[in-house]
Amino acid sequence: QVQLVESGGGLVQPGGSLRLSCAASGRTFSNYAMGWFRQGPGKEREFVATINWNGGSTYYAGSVKGRITISRDNAKNTVYLQMDNLKPEDTAVYYCASSSSSHITTSDRRYNYWGQGTQVTVSS
Repeated sequence: QVQLVESGGGLVQPGGSLRLSCAASGRTFSNYAMGWFRQGPGKEREFVATINWNGGSTYYAGSVKGRITISRDNAKNTVYLQMDNLKPEDTAVYYCASSSSSHITTSDRRYNYWGQGTQVTVSS
């Protein structure tokens, strides 16, 4: 059984930073691309970032590019999302997801396992 467990969310002031983690278990982590998505209040879920199986390729949503970095540690079965210069519009529940492919993808239909989400609130 595949499990994804996010952590690291919380309340942060505008301009602040947070690092989200997602620990995976239940299948060979290093075979699959990983992604982060988010759902803000009253909004649909949206793509944030994706990373391929070995970390050699990444892709970001335009709204977060330059402020957010996705990375992975295959030895620890963990994917990270480093978020800097956070803005109130980054407030959302953040979900990590494991893809059915080893290659990066922005489509949520290509992700077959999801975590429970972690709340990020950016407010002064």
